[in-house]
Amino acid sequence: MDSNNLSLCGEESFGTGSDHIREKDGIWACLAWLNIISKLGKSIEDILKDHWMKYGRNFFVRYDYENCNSDDANKVMMEVDTKIQEANFKSSKLSFNNTEYIVKTADNYSYTDPIDGSTATKQGYRILFDDGSRIIYRLSGTGSTGATIRVYIESYKSDQSEILKDVHEALNPLVHIALELCQLKKHTGRDKPTVIT
Repeated sequence: MDSNNLSLCGEESFGTGSDHIREKDGIWACLAWLNIISKLGKSIEDILKDHWMKYGRNFFVRYDYENCNSDDANKVMMEVDTKIQEANFKSSKLSFNNTEYIVKTADNYSYTDPIDGSTATKQGYRILFDDGSRIIYRLSGTGSTGATIRVYIESYKSDQSEILKDVHEALNPLVHIALELCQLKKHTGRDKPTVIT
């Protein structure tokens, strides 16, 4: 509101808002979608499929491991930190079931706000691949009740034979790579996430 900017999908909950209110606005987002549906005369599903066929599709999933022992959660993050610091990690090839990803870069992400110029460091480990896919590991809530490990996995597909795949099928190789890389089961004993988003 103060910056007179429009916000589209400004965070992982895909919030939408305008400069009429400081926070994201669900009513505004619904009205925007209703306007699109009315103008195009199509269902949301058909609008999305048409969009994907023209521009490709970003597949996304997030695995949350809640109430982990804080020491174990830190071991998971240190596992990632150690691996991305290895001299040969960048440009390395990571694969699962004949699907290969080449590491373009990896870091502990920091963000500089374009509005106020403030910088937030150590926001999570990012592994970016040459095809635009990425894995992100974030740790939060390291208080007395335990920690939450979040693993974000995203991959862009433009091949029309892959665009309509189920998200979990499309991301299966990258999910396996992400979980193997951080050795989550070894450090936490967890076989599966608490929540998959």
